[in-house]
Amino acid sequence: MKIATWNVNSVKARLPVVLDWFRKHAPDIACLQEIKCIDEEFPRLEFEDLGYHVETHGQKTYNGVAILSKRPFEEVRRGLPGDDGDEQARYIEAVVAGDDAPVRVAGIYLPNGNPAPGPKYDYKLSWMARLKRHAADLLAHEEVLVIAGDYNVIPREADVHDPAAWADDALFRPESRAAFRAIKWLGFADAFEQVDGRAHQYSFWDYQGGAWPKDRGIRIDHLLCSPQAADRLTGVTIHRDARGAEKASDHVPVVGEFRV
Repeated sequence: MKIATWNVNSVKARLPVVLDWFRKHAPDIACLQEIKCIDEEFPRLEFEDLGYHVETHGQKTYNGVAILSKRPFEEVRRGLPGDDGDEQARYIEAVVAGDDAPVRVAGIYLPNGNPAPGPKYDYKLSWMARLKRHAADLLAHEEVLVIAGDYNVIPREADVHDPAAWADDALFRPESRAAFRAIKWLGFADAFEQVDGRAHQYSFWDYQGGAWPKDRGIRIDHLLCSPQAADRLTGVTIHRDARGAEKASDHVPVVGEFRV
């Protein structure tokens, strides 16, 4: 089973390139972030024509997440528990049947947090604390579980082209990295680190400053795997070539392959 995450940076603006990638690579499950549309405006029919079931948690203009699956959904959750007043669409979770075990996949779009320090950074850290609590609850089910998405966290110095240039950014501040490690240390494995781990394998290149042609990137799109998922993980691919497409997102897909 191939499970993908991709921040598409507006699904309607990138639809031709997104559909082309889906036709070529056909993930079994895909979590999309920054769809930037309400549920009713998501191009559902185009993905259904490719054989996908579609669930969304949308928001006008900003944020928004979706999960697509070739297999029917058995249950779906929209929104991260822990704050009933949070109206930002950043979390979706679903269960599908695997060949020999249920598979639970959560798609997340973690807050950016800039400028830091400040209210946006406080929201980021609060959101991560909520994610940690919910992730701990999910681990208790002892399922094949993958929390996939744009974490807006650079875990290691090896995951950024120039650590000094990012030292004060919310994505690389020590509090952000510590919060990410705290989630991992509940019992998750970073899929990329488990099967690859090479330095300077990026998933995001900014539109500004020639970041893409100069390869000034960062790795912020992650698949965190429960022990049951990590045991079944066979490979991870960062689809770097997607960044070179016309009207590309500034992120590229990250795909994990699992025996399930």
